[in-house]
This record gives sequence, C-alpha cells and structure tokens, in this order.
Amino acid sequence: SYTASALSFMLENLAKPVIFTGSQIPIGVLRTDGRENLITAIEVAAARVDGRPAVPEVALLFHSRLCRGNRTRKSSAEELDAFSSPNYPPLAEVGVKITYNTAAIAHVEPSNEPLRIATMLSEGVAIIKLFPGISEHTLRAILSVEGLRGVVLETYGAGNAPTSGWFLQLMRETIQRGVLVLNVTQCDNGSVEMHLYETGQRLHSAGVVSAYDMTSEAAITKLMYVLGQNLPWEQSVELIQRPLRGEFTL
Repeated sequence: SYTASALSFMLENLAKPVIFTGSQIPIGVLRTDGRENLITAIEVAAARVDGRPAVPEVALLFHSRLCRGNRTRKSSAEELDAFSSPNYPPLAEVGVKITYNTAAIAHVEPSNEPLRIATMLSEGVAIIKLFPGISEHTLRAILSVEGLRGVVLETYGAGNAPTSGWFLQLMRETIQRGVLVLNVTQCDNGSVEMHLYETGQRLHSAGVVSAYDMTSEAAITKLMYVLGQNLPWEQSVELIQRPLRGEFTL
C-alpha cells in the first residue's frame, strides 16, 4: 500500500495500468494464492475498453478485489483477502468473471503529455499517532528533529486532538517553522471533519491541514511527493488539499 500510494503520485500523466499484487502464501507452496493473483493481475493489466486500457491508474489486485492503490491498506496478516479499501469502492470484483466498476475507475482524457516520473521525494517526514497521555516532552522531541518538513498527525475520530494549551502552542510553533502538518483520522473508516468539534476547529486555527479520508499510507507518500518538489509553502498546501490521483474525497 505504501509503494502503490507513492507510485500513484510519482507517475505523472499516467495513462496505462500499473497493477500491484502478491501473495499471502509463498509461491513455492502448492496451494499458494500468488499464482491466481498474478494471472488475474496480468489479465486486468491487459484489459481494454474501446481500444484503451480498462484501468489507467495504479491499482492493487489481491484475492477477489482490484482497488485504487492509494486507497488501500494491509488489513490482515493471515487472511487471503489481505487488503482493504476503507473509503473507496473496488475498481473491480473478481469472480468467475472480472466485473469492472467503471464509475470508480479514473477517467483519463487522451493527451500528448509524456509520462513523467517524479524521483525527488522528501525524507523529512514523520507519522505521529496521538494517544491518551502523550507528553509535551515526547511530542516536542519528535517535532524538533532537524530537517523535519512534514508530519502526518493521526488524530481521534473526525480529526480531534488534545486541547491542552501546550499542545496547540506546539502545533503553532511547528507550523510557523514551515513544517506542514496533515490531520489524518486513526479510524479505519470515515473522514477528518475539522469543523465538527471545537478540538478540530482549534487545530484548523493553528494551521493544521485536513487530509479528509486519506489513509496514512497515502498521506505520508503524498507529503514526500509534494515536499520533494520544493515549492513555496502556499503551493505545497494547495497541492496537499487537492486530490491529485483520487487519493481522497472532498
């Protein structure tokens, strides 16, 4: 999910399928699921509609579903159906036939723009998961790391966080230093809605940016991609708040 999310941003002007797959059971084991996943992934990659690729985007094929890569997360270490797409419908369902959900698949207009690959990804990013009792000392130590440029802040519910004076002041200080802080919910399903509750509103006032219903995997790789372009602050924030590859729903 991290790799599929990253490539979805790195491959600019993509107009053909890039399908990720794998297996829960090693390919050398007789009952491996890897063989079926690989064959299906190849079939999806080769599928065409009206002479054009059926799925012109980065996707992840596993077991019975094809999902947008930057919408997925690994949800099980044991089940064959190991990946989920909590906030976006599958691009296709795999059974006796492969049934494509054309309404969910990215629509790519014909273009003469060449494929570009963004190779400059920022390393100065971090994910911080909030928990009850997190101390100012711990959080300040993380946010004071030299070279930090972006943070994915995993908050509670619809984007809530502590309302302690020190916490909000630390967020303001961090953002004033030029660190982009992105608010992602810890919940598997749902979206950050910072206007709903006072705690979210205070984060918004401090300059924290909503990630809406992005996964943490998509949020951190998007930060790496956007910050890697070394744009002015305002342009970076604008790109973060705009869906670039269908990674979130407004």
